[in-house]
Amino acid sequence: MTNNIFKQALWQKTPQIGLWLGLANAYSAELLAGAGFHWLLIDGEHAPNDLRTVLGQLQAIAPYGSQPVVRPAWNDPVLIKQLLDIGAQTLLIPMIQSAEEASAAVRACHYPPQGIRGVGSALARASRWNRVPDYLQHAGEQICTLVQIETRKGVENLNEILAVDGIDGVFIGPADLSADMGFAGDPRHPQVQAAIVGAIKTIRAAGKAPGILMADEALARHYLELGALFVAVGVDTTLLARTAEALAAKFNREPTGPGGQQQSGY
Repeated sequence: MTNNIFKQALWQKTPQIGLWLGLANAYSAELLAGAGFHWLLIDGEHAPNDLRTVLGQLQAIAPYGSQPVVRPAWNDPVLIKQLLDIGAQTLLIPMIQSAEEASAAVRACHYPPQGIRGVGSALARASRWNRVPDYLQHAGEQICTLVQIETRKGVENLNEILAVDGIDGVFIGPADLSADMGFAGDPRHPQVQAAIVGAIKTIRAAGKAPGILMADEALARHYLELGALFVAVGVDTTLLARTAEALAAKFNREPTGPGGQQQSGY
């Protein structure tokens, strides 16, 4: 069984720098897997991914040092089961707002009696089609369950969420959190920043790993200094769009797109 290096790093309190993948393409995922990031987030919530495109990206990333993290579209035990079977070992479960929802996410990631994950290892890439000895007995040891808080309710219930056994880390979603707080598109707003900083400190104090996505270099470094342990510092779609716009602008009198005006931090 493949050891989950990402999970080990979090437990060793070693900061991990990541990149968000939204292009939903195995070729670009492989290109970025060799770029030097510790982890790559395959986004199934907002990017046009399905089970097969996630599988292709997991296979493309596998030979490289970057560790894949998969975000399902929802806290759905059926989808979580399928993602685990195709080989995802680290999942980022979105929109968690209570201890009950966090507990449901953990149960979906583990076989009975610890959880409710269905057994289909003969069909699963994760078990190498039953070529991994005792996979059913030891799979849970390598599963890393990350939950995402991105609402005021999630922040209010953070201590209860952190108390759920089996949660390895808590990711703060600044885009949705800022929107829920009434500052859509402005994660830099002082009230949003106060909530983020407080959450990072609370998560670290509970002995869990805090995470966040922030392309603003100064803020990303600030979060790392505060104790964030898995920080995504960019998004592949944004890198491609802004770099392409900048190149076009060098040869045209005016940019062809509005990308330079965006201030969201992504």
